[in-house]
This record gives sequence, C-alpha cells and structure tokens, in this order.
Amino acid sequence: MANILIIDDEQAIRATLGSIFEDEDHRVTLCESGEEGIARFARDSFDLVILDLWLPGIDGLAVLERLKAAGAPPVIVISGHGNVDTAVRATRLGAYDFLEKPLSLERVLLTVGHALSDRKLRDEVRDLRRHLALEEILIGESEPMKKLEQQIRSAAPSGSRVMITGENGSGKEIVARSLHRMSLRADQAFVDVNCAAIPEELIESELFGHRKGAFTGAIEDRKGKFELADGGTLFLDEIGDMSLKTQAKVLRVLQEQTFQRVGAQQSITVDVRVIAATNKNLESEIAAGGFRSDLFYRLNVIPIEVPPLRTRGNDIPLLADYFLRRFAAETGSRRKRLSAGASSKLRAYHWPGNVRELRNVMERLAILLPADVIEAEDVQLGAAIEAPPVIAANLPLKEARDEFEKQYILTRLREHAGNVSRTADALGVERSNLYRKLNAYGIRVERP
Repeated sequence: MANILIIDDEQAIRATLGSIFEDEDHRVTLCESGEEGIARFARDSFDLVILDLWLPGIDGLAVLERLKAAGAPPVIVISGHGNVDTAVRATRLGAYDFLEKPLSLERVLLTVGHALSDRKLRDEVRDLRRHLALEEILIGESEPMKKLEQQIRSAAPSGSRVMITGENGSGKEIVARSLHRMSLRADQAFVDVNCAAIPEELIESELFGHRKGAFTGAIEDRKGKFELADGGTLFLDEIGDMSLKTQAKVLRVLQEQTFQRVGAQQSITVDVRVIAATNKNLESEIAAGGFRSDLFYRLNVIPIEVPPLRTRGNDIPLLADYFLRRFAAETGSRRKRLSAGASSKLRAYHWPGNVRELRNVMERLAILLPADVIEAEDVQLGAAIEAPPVIAANLPLKEARDEFEKQYILTRLREHAGNVSRTADALGVERSNLYRKLNAYGIRVERP
C-alpha cells in the first residue's frame, strides 16, 4: 500500500484517479492547486506524486521543481496540452514519466506500478548502502564508535556541511563516503579532492576547471571538481593545507553556489554538498593566520571527530578479524584467526597509523603467514617491521649476500603488503625476475 498525492485542478480527474487507487488499496490525498500540493507535501510523507502541468497559480513545472528540491519521490506528470518540449523540460526537472490527457487508465496503473517498484528498489539499495557504509568503519562496540555511528546517522540525511577531524589513518574519508551513501544524494557523484596533494598553481583549475588556452598546458576545456560533483557531494580532504588564496575562492562558491572556470567569463551554478576533513587543529591555524575563520564557520556546521584507534582497545580484535575475513574472501584463501596472545599484543600497541596501519598489518599476515593461526610472535608492529636484517658474521660472502637479498626482499614485500607487482616496481626489477627470486629463497606469497 502506497501513499499517493494527486495535484490536478480538474475535479473529475482527481475523483477518478482517487477512486482507482483506493480500489488498489492505496491511500490518496487530493489537491486542486500547486500551492495546496506543496503545503501537503511539506506536512506528510508520500510514495508517489501525480502532477498536472496546467494549474492555477503556480504552474506544474514550478511545482515539480519545488517538490524535487525537497526530496520528492517519483513524480508522474500529466497534461492535456503536452508537447515534446514540455515533456523534455519535465524530465530534466526530474519527472519519472509524462502522460498525456485524455488518460489511459491502463497506462496510468502500469506507470504507477513501475514507479512504486522503482521507489522500493531504490529504498532497498539505499538501506543496503547505509548498512555497508557503517559496517566498513563502525566495527566495534566501544562508546566512541557508538557516538560516531549516531553522528553519521543524524548528519547524513540533513544535507548540511560537515567538518571531519581526526588523526591520519583514522578513517576520515570512510566517514565522508558513509555520509554520502546514507544521504539523499547517494545516487549522485561523490568527488574527492586531496588538497595537500595538488600543487598550488593547479588547485584552482582542479576545483573550478578551465577553458582551453587559459594557461600553458590547457589544451582543452576541462570541468573542475565542483562541476563534476553537481547534485552530489564534494569531499575536500586535508582542507587545512589549502592556501589562503584558494580558501577565499572556495568561500565565495559556498556563499553564492556559483563560480567561473579559469579563463572563462560565464558563471556556472552548482548544487553541491561539501564535506571537509583535516588532521590539523583549524582553530589554532586561524589564530596563526593560516586558515580563514569565515571559511571555517561555513564548513564547520556539523563537526564530527573520528576517534583514534588507541582509544578503542576492545574494538581492535574485532577490526582485525574483519580485515582477515575480508582478505580471505577477496583472495579465495583460508581465513586466518588470531590467537589470544596475538589479540593481546594488538590491543597493547599504540597504533600511530590508526585503522590504516591495522589493516596493513592484517593484510601482510594474511598474505605472508603460512599458518592458519596468527600467534603473538608473528605480529610485528612499529619499528620491528622496518628492522634491518641481521647477517651472521662468519658466513661466506655469497651466502651473506643471498641472505641479505632474501631479507631485503621480505622487508620490501612487507612494505607493499605482499603485492609482488608493486614490490618489483620499488626494487626496479621485472616481476618475473622477482618471482624467480621468491621461488629460489622459498618465500611463499599467497595471491589471488
């Protein structure tokens, strides 16, 4: 059973459609003007809207635009004065379908059935996305994680700007993606920008795009990140590393929702939700003159702090087991499990690299360790991973050289989480040559 809103100034059509849908066990609300329909939509929750385009007062296209901006469900547009241009305009504004009067009741029922089925499917996909988004980061039962989960659930549907703070590797980007996937913009683009990784001379072009010939190397027109994220979410990672000059331009876009490509005069209007993240204390940066206070207050509408892993000791074994299960599923290998000693060792470590470091450690163990049970002595943390190989002083030169090479290859493999291709690139050798070395030294690497 669905809740259907019908907006049409013809009483006969309202009565006929209302009677048909009530016979199908749907709830029906009838409105004779656009103003009344908008008011009812603001008060109640509907699964479908049927909207006439020729209305007294506000016309149907304006009503459609208002409803879609407010997050309307599928809207079926009807009109007795329809043409191709009108149908195209309605579709561009987000109409599900366009039906001409006089209405074929059979086609109306078929279209409504399809629209409700699509709505149900989208709701199921959205719920699944929300579940997966939370599962990916909210592993654990600690109080900090319960608080973070509640913040994400509350902030995601609001559409407000969010400022995510936390240490490197704590999962700020995953929180941003979770906010997007649980929002009303989940079907639109999620575009991320690492502000620290883009040179200052290119950041403006990266964000706003450019016209051909705007600068040396601009060989064609290019859309910027704001334009690519139109209708969706733009994630500005490491916002604290953005220059003051670029901060001023981003602030203007947030205020006006318009910008110009580099080298262009025409203004482009966008509808973008901005989520920012930083590992810096921006209030200290403001005091030092390194960050604009007006931009900070524009972005910091909803602050979310991601807790460091060291404050979630009891969650660490749960996260570790999650990563081991995931790696086993990805590679088709047998799942390894942690011994009590290994779990205790993981809990006792301070995890300066946070969840990212834990994931790397688990991936390394899943790939390189032949045993099914991970013992405490198998878990190398911190500086122990990077310790240089110790070569016995009484070995002949060739054996010492071979032992050094073996240990060196093992160290580089650990650095690249057992990925042979990346390790070969880092060593400057062919992958086939590295595989021969691994076989010669008896180094077993599990891979898909």
